[in-house]
Amino acid sequence: MFKKILIANRGEIACRVIKTAKKMGIKTVAVYSDADRNALHVKMADEAVHIGPPPANQSYIVIDKIMQAIKDTGAEAVHPGYGFLSENPKFAEALEAAGVAFIGPPKGAIEDMGDKITSKKIAQDAGVSTVPGHMGLIEDAAEAIKISGEIGYPVMLKASAGGGGKGMRIAWNEEEVAEGFQASKNEAASSFGDDRMFIEKFVTQPRHIEIQVLCDSHGNGIYLGERECSIQRRNQKVIEEAPSPFLDEATRKAMGEQSVALAKAVGYSSAGTVEFIVDGDRNFYFLEMNTRLQVEHPVTELITGVDLVEQMIRVAYGEKLTMTQDDVTLTGWAMESRLYAEDPYRGFLPSIGRLTTYRPPAEVAAGPLLDNGKWQGDAPTGAHAVRNDTGVYDGGEISMYYDPMIAKLCTWAPTRAEAIEEMRVALDSFEVEGIGHNIPFLSAVYDHEKFTSGNMTTAFIEEEYPEGFDGVDLTDADVPRVAAACAAMHRVAEIRRTRVTGRMGNHERHVGGDWVVSLQGDSHAVVIDADRDGANVAIGDAILRVESDWTPGQPLAHVTIDGAPMVMKVGKVSGGFRIRYRGADLKVHVRTPRQAELAQLMPEKLPPDTSKMLLCPMPGLIVKVDVEVGDEVQEGQALCTVEAMKMENILRAEKKATVTKINAGAGDSLSVDDVIMEFE
Repeated sequence: MFKKILIANRGEIACRVIKTAKKMGIKTVAVYSDADRNALHVKMADEAVHIGPPPANQSYIVIDKIMQAIKDTGAEAVHPGYGFLSENPKFAEALEAAGVAFIGPPKGAIEDMGDKITSKKIAQDAGVSTVPGHMGLIEDAAEAIKISGEIGYPVMLKASAGGGGKGMRIAWNEEEVAEGFQASKNEAASSFGDDRMFIEKFVTQPRHIEIQVLCDSHGNGIYLGERECSIQRRNQKVIEEAPSPFLDEATRKAMGEQSVALAKAVGYSSAGTVEFIVDGDRNFYFLEMNTRLQVEHPVTELITGVDLVEQMIRVAYGEKLTMTQDDVTLTGWAMESRLYAEDPYRGFLPSIGRLTTYRPPAEVAAGPLLDNGKWQGDAPTGAHAVRNDTGVYDGGEISMYYDPMIAKLCTWAPTRAEAIEEMRVALDSFEVEGIGHNIPFLSAVYDHEKFTSGNMTTAFIEEEYPEGFDGVDLTDADVPRVAAACAAMHRVAEIRRTRVTGRMGNHERHVGGDWVVSLQGDSHAVVIDADRDGANVAIGDAILRVESDWTPGQPLAHVTIDGAPMVMKVGKVSGGFRIRYRGADLKVHVRTPRQAELAQLMPEKLPPDTSKMLLCPMPGLIVKVDVEVGDEVQEGQALCTVEAMKMENILRAEKKATVTKINAGAGDSLSVDDVIMEFE
């Protein structure tokens, strides 16, 4: 077996590979840019090599720098992770020339299947059903418009070398093709150094389902079930699960066998993924093959018990697969949530800065442990798993130079409903402060009826959140539970306050039982009857039993209400708490009846008027400004373009106005809420 491998990547995937390598007794080498000098993957590896400035095109995707790091450290093999050089045939060729093993597929397979246009032609020749589209390269926007009209709208504009949602746009008309084509080319050139584009029909009401394949260099190949990846935003996966709630066994078998046949047709070895679009009648259409480890691979590992990174390393070393298709069993259900450094309340725009708090929920291994998909004994009642693949730490920095994903939170349980509930609790327990993040949005999705029923498509987010995400309200069932918990917590805080102030006598005399809890615009009268183990809280017509060991100052409150557990994030505000629970972020005020009466007389503080300003919605770089002082702009007109985390974002006018002042120009770096321009 290899004695030392280099990981040509960063972040959570580099950390993920290091964990398996250590388990196998293999030493690891990390590479890092200036921005990642103190990164977690650097700390975890046995050795680390500096490879250049922060931009990826000056460090992580410079083949010569990676090759020099290999030479300097004596690494025998390289795992590329995903992104960066993972699907670059020139990198695989350079490794082969240097006698270094590539922990991935052969160069020819990367060339054949890594290019979307070529892979689609091969799939068609192999008799695989494909989505209608134009297979040739498109030179300019005019040609793109002509081709799109022939295919029929809507169409998908795709970068040939694309991945991770970069260089992709859906266009519903000629105007959107003209604008989206150039933007996609720019993103593709920036992210991959390849701006070739193609166009295919966009299948409405689709589901995105992919098959995990694993092949060795001895002609053996298997598939390890499927992953449902339909919850997407801007073509970027947000939530994945395995298996799919939609497939039946016959469709799974057909998709799996077809995927393995396609892999064998190109001489594939290592782990790979064949992606399909599946319609409502379970017809499936080949999209592409990703010749690398997928971001969402942990859910497959959780339901099969197979360590895909270990298998990739063993295949690269020349070993045969030790399992056959009959050995693969799908056990239970797994969910994966991608935690992004982005602000869901600002249109999911990237957020950068220091993680002042980063405390994920405790990881739990499913027990008895899975062994190649089979339980060692019967699955016990309440069996579950929590896994968090991450590349950051408390106090670390989120850089503007790389992908905004900071962690992949996964849960496993025997059933889909149980796996979803485990994820809800895990998200409620995940503490992230200092940057914007999408935990509230993820929580909202897991409570959405369309998701819990399994009746979702890739248009889920677009259809259910057409105006963006502005938070959620507590359900009618959760309002009294949260109100009762906050009343009991406030009572604990008041008892502590009376002790701290040194008041004489029994502190119980200073803390009454009658309170008014205000949240979500309503007030609820509660009466607390406390005892040594908790409190009975009367609210409305109900009496709720509240038990908790929470003490003032703790950021998480683990509370049991009528025997049902709940976890809330707790912050202090004047006269109450900031509570975050199941996607809701709200202020909860707990007052005496007299205080509540007086609070009704207080005027409401209004936010400042910024309606005549264009504010920068995220930290980023101004790429271009499309207007000048004195211009009259119309609703929807492009005003400027801001780039952050490899994505170009066009800021548009919300209404008709005249530009009176421009405060920033191309090349300027701005912070959140910096004023770009003003109007009258």
